[in-house]
Amino acid sequence: MVKKTETKKTETENEEYTGNSALIGYVRRSNAGGALKLSINTSAFADCSTYVTSDGQAYVPLIISLNALNKVLSGERAVTTVSQMQG
Repeated sequence: MVKKTETKKTETENEEYTGNSALIGYVRRSNAGGALKLSINTSAFADCSTYVTSDGQAYVPLIISLNALNKVLSGERAVTTVSQMQG
């Protein structure tokens, strides 16, 4: 089950893309503050599109907003999303 959301280009949230995206998971800072915790929904991840490089390796392209991630790192926000662009 992939949650589809309509994202809008805003200066505070995301300056690089607009359009449909699928929510794949979340990023938060660890309690100690020395690491990022990445939580991926396995069902959503299984539904992600992939690409294959010239050496035959398959990858899942995911997106995290730099502005939102910086707010998580600075403590302004507790969490931000990991998404994949759709169509």
